[in-house]
Amino acid sequence: MLKITFMGAGSTVFVRNVIGDCMCTPSLRDAEIALYDIDAERLADSEMILKALNANINENRCVIRTYLGEENRREALKGARFVINAIQVGGYDPCTITDFEIPKKYGLRQTIADTLGIGGIMRALRTIPVMKAFADDMEEVCPDALFLNYTNPMAMLTGYMQRYTKVRTVGLCHSVQVCSETLLKELGMEDRLEGRTELIAGINHMAWLLKLNDKNGNDLYPEIKRRAEEKNRAEKHGDMVRLEYIRRLGYYCTESSEHNAEYNPLFIKSRYPDMIDAWQIPLDEYPRRCIKQIEGWKEEKAGILADGKITHERSKEYASYIMEAIVTNTPYKIGGNVLNTGLIDNLPSDACVEVPCLVDGSGITPCHVGRLPEQCAGMNRTNINVQLMTIQAAVTRDREDIYRAAMLDPHTAAELNIDDIVAMCDELIAAHGDYMKMYS
Repeated sequence: MLKITFMGAGSTVFVRNVIGDCMCTPSLRDAEIALYDIDAERLADSEMILKALNANINENRCVIRTYLGEENRREALKGARFVINAIQVGGYDPCTITDFEIPKKYGLRQTIADTLGIGGIMRALRTIPVMKAFADDMEEVCPDALFLNYTNPMAMLTGYMQRYTKVRTVGLCHSVQVCSETLLKELGMEDRLEGRTELIAGINHMAWLLKLNDKNGNDLYPEIKRRAEEKNRAEKHGDMVRLEYIRRLGYYCTESSEHNAEYNPLFIKSRYPDMIDAWQIPLDEYPRRCIKQIEGWKEEKAGILADGKITHERSKEYASYIMEAIVTNTPYKIGGNVLNTGLIDNLPSDACVEVPCLVDGSGITPCHVGRLPEQCAGMNRTNINVQLMTIQAAVTRDREDIYRAAMLDPHTAAELNIDDIVAMCDELIAAHGDYMKMYS
């Protein structure tokens, strides 16, 4: 029987979507589903919702088993063909709160703090040791499994797995699938959606929409550039940063404006506080989302318990399509996060890059892209510097490398001096306690 293991199965909404997708996929609907987490209550919630789904849409064809705690992790992984990773080490409380509140004391404000910046660095440093433990187990009990990583910071975690373990790994992010659709809809160009073709490449959360043509092969960028500039001049809205990317850099990118506002030194500046409103930058956005999601799940859980009528339609998430393509040897194209083995010529070879990939019975085959426009590669490299330095810090466990990662971060370095960066890192490491005890 095909076995699919879900690490971090307490991520109930996400596990519902991904495993629900599997139940909607003929080649996957008879699988054994192993749910692993360290939180008993969240794991029980996910088991409840998946069993309801299995009964309602899948004739109870999946076998669902749960595995709680580190002592049961190897059993959860044993014999798996696919391992999906969606862990969040430290959760919202205390770790996410800490990643926002301590930097604020030093005058450093963030929006999401899960991919880059000091928040992304700290999240990677407390997550990589856990993923190393996963990899050690997988190399013994499911050495041929494909590891599908959804956890952020994507490039740091996926890059670590690809460089320092033997586990076959691809990083997955939904922002690639929705990039051009989002852009065309917000610019009133919905009539160009059908039959469009595109090329997206770069790094996770900053991959570039390099080409976008309509069904007749016409380049849509001239019209996009005109409308994007008009929209930013005419009104304040939630995607101003990315539309400014189009004006200044020539290209749109995959992840949202609230994310990209903190990936560079250009938009969040304590010296220019009016920029926050001018560019509609939602500081402290991620904590607000966490609170909303927690409350939303309480309401959804109550509804499921009341009548058990939960259902699901297959989503756009890549996981089920990748597994289907491999199991059935049916080609499928994704945007995947892979090691830069000559794929993007003007980015470092150690970088984890996001490029088109072909998936079939042989696995994941990345496609060569060539050179990015230099301005796009330059933006990527400023982020890659932080990613590679953070991975090195996780390997060496040397606190000096943590300082260096923070010093290389564009937003952090633009706002703080070296002494404050070091002091902030020390305070964050101390506040995270056991999550960061391995860093001397």
